[in-house]
Amino acid sequence: MTLPIILASGSAIRHQILTDADVPHSVRTKTIDEDALKSGLLAEGHSPRNVADALAEAKSLAVSRNTPGLVIGADQVMVMAENGTEQMFDKPRDRDDARERLRAMSGREHQLIGATVVSEDGRPVWRNLATTRLYVRELSDAFIEDYLNAEGDLVTQSVGAYRFEGRGAQLFTRVEGDFFAILGLDLLPLLDYLRLRGAMPA
Repeated sequence: MTLPIILASGSAIRHQILTDADVPHSVRTKTIDEDALKSGLLAEGHSPRNVADALAEAKSLAVSRNTPGLVIGADQVMVMAENGTEQMFDKPRDRDDARERLRAMSGREHQLIGATVVSEDGRPVWRNLATTRLYVRELSDAFIEDYLNAEGDLVTQSVGAYRFEGRGAQLFTRVEGDFFAILGLDLLPLLDYLRLRGAMPA
């Protein structure tokens, strides 16, 4: 019997990535206190990589504890150097916050650190971390305003205030890393694991 695959994420793009890759799956989410978990980890001095991994694991485990199958949890954080130290960013709160985020990113490099964790029977059985580097061109205020008008509330749905698969591609001069990892789900290593477990044809 093929193991069911469950995506423990309400992210439309993660669901779309799996659907486009013909990965049979269902979506089931459980609410976790992401802010409290993140704040606690940062207060203890954990790195952004550890934060992303812990959030992905928490999402996966929350569903896996009472759902049979392979449960995929994923999370992504954005990191940008600020005064010689790495600063981690959350999703913009609103349009004004997104505007300031884009101005801060203009002409600079940032990293997206993504974690994927698969759990089974209430315990993690596989995990993957991926880091991508993205280089933003110099953005004029006029471009930023046009961009915000076009994207609307979508700018609050990703840490960088952009959809790389859409209009957000216009922000960049180049990127280093995997396309799917930028979108929030490092697909190819995940597919390898699902085939290994017999959840997909080899």
